[in-house]
Amino acid sequence: MSKTKRAISFSGFESWRAHIKDSLIENTDVMFVPTMGALHEGHGDLIRAARKMADANGQAHVVVSIFINPTQFDDPSDFQSYPATPEQDVLLVERAGADAVVFPTVLEMYPQGVPDAADPVGFGALTDSLEGAKRKGHFDGVVAVVRNLMEQVGPRWAFFGEKDWQQLAVIKKLVAHEFEGVTIVPVPTRRELDGLAMSSRNRRLSGSHRARANALYQVLVQVAESTDPIAACPIAAAELESLGFTVEYLSVVNGDSLEPTWVPGKMRVFVAARLGGVRLIDNVACLM
Repeated sequence: MSKTKRAISFSGFESWRAHIKDSLIENTDVMFVPTMGALHEGHGDLIRAARKMADANGQAHVVVSIFINPTQFDDPSDFQSYPATPEQDVLLVERAGADAVVFPTVLEMYPQGVPDAADPVGFGALTDSLEGAKRKGHFDGVVAVVRNLMEQVGPRWAFFGEKDWQQLAVIKKLVAHEFEGVTIVPVPTRRELDGLAMSSRNRRLSGSHRARANALYQVLVQVAESTDPIAACPIAAAELESLGFTVEYLSVVNGDSLEPTWVPGKMRVFVAARLGGVRLIDNVACLM
């Protein structure tokens, strides 16, 4: 299918499924890209990866969802301030080559109403460490909404970015346990020219803070390339603090288990820090 073909926009999964049925493509494999909107070229990479795989498979349908999930925000003000740019999002989805974009309704995602907290999930270090430790209930909300999205869409493949590495690990475990036949496809982090990982939150950085934000990636690389990455973490955290960051964590853990057990070739450096009130996360692989 041509990448220039206009993506069809749907205000809910019910209308999307009706389209699939009416278009006689009900049994076509679905490539799924779930997002929370405020799309950037990192999301574009996910969609382009799905489009490339779809074209290679001969016939497949690429669908993007846009839903700002309230249950994965531990801070209500963060949910309220999360950017919503639906018109621009649809344009990016089209340029990247999707066939459809769905804006799920809250009722579809939470038929019983949005709960105060999602059901707790216990995936060990995958959900309890790093983001899980700093953002209580975050991964409970992630699992709740991804489970519902998978049930609504029934994809053959689903695409997620490596910038949210811990989230990716949690979703892999969820899908392995509950969605046989679905393959999770990781897509590398897209970065700005100065190295800052692309994120919907970057647009909230002021000019002076944006000029300093690339230090996050530079420090990660220094740790990842050091001869003793674990010992380098507190030094790197102090450097970020001196530049105006408030560091929540800067740790080296196993990229598969998110545990500190050292396994050569598996370790990654993870960081979360605030700059000018904007929370930024990133991760890179250790060289050792």
